[in-house]
Amino acid sequence: MKKIILYLTLGIGALAFIYPFYWMVTASLVPENEIESLTLLPHSLSLNSYVQMFEKIPIGRAFFNSIFVATMVTGGVLVLCSMVGYALSRLRFAGRNLIFYIIIFTMTLPFQITLIPNYILMVKLGWIDSFLALIIPYLINAFAIIMFRQAFQTIPQDLIDAARIDGCGEFRIIFQILWPNIIPSLVTIGIITFMATWNEVLWPLIVIRDENLMTMPQLVTLFAVGGRAESQLGVKLASATVLAVPIIIAYLFFQKYFIQSMASTGMKD
Repeated sequence: MKKIILYLTLGIGALAFIYPFYWMVTASLVPENEIESLTLLPHSLSLNSYVQMFEKIPIGRAFFNSIFVATMVTGGVLVLCSMVGYALSRLRFAGRNLIFYIIIFTMTLPFQITLIPNYILMVKLGWIDSFLALIIPYLINAFAIIMFRQAFQTIPQDLIDAARIDGCGEFRIIFQILWPNIIPSLVTIGIITFMATWNEVLWPLIVIRDENLMTMPQLVTLFAVGGRAESQLGVKLASATVLAVPIIIAYLFFQKYFIQSMASTGMKD
């Protein structure tokens, strides 16, 4: 009986999360005049909303822009933050704990506090309307540093000492010795970073004005509220669906590592 109640509760919770997405996808595939009377199973299907979306905005270019930016940020975070996390977990130097506490403190600050200083810095560097403004500010991530630090602390010190005796430098230890042993954490940090970068809207709206450089969330937001959707709900839902699909696909492929990391290494002290 306990298992039945547990699975029933989990099933209801899953349906509560899945149904809004199911409705969004279904509504984007029916004619505009049938959205208001949409039932669980639509009476007819149409790709007209997607056709209109591709005609009205350069969604293809925005898709590749988002892929490029999110991939570069994710790769940079994995490399740079793993180096910082390794230093904070395995190297002994003055002020190590103070630096760690400062990093934790920065996580309590809302992004809006640093928005204006970051924008001024982008202007002075001449990076407005360039991918550099979307990539460089996100290469150091406090959450990723903490996750790497926690993951590296689970690795036996004997493994690192043995690598040093064999002549390995610190970079080789990080990328050739430790990385293969923390793959769940790498995948988790990669997914979270990719998702956060992919879904970012506010910062691109501030630093990017050239439509050819816009990311998908930025373009979809401007499309939905800027009038080009012409108040057509189906077209807006089609653009939202296209925006959500890559993240869902990525999670489906890597969910095993994601769950494993969040349940073990990512949450240990």
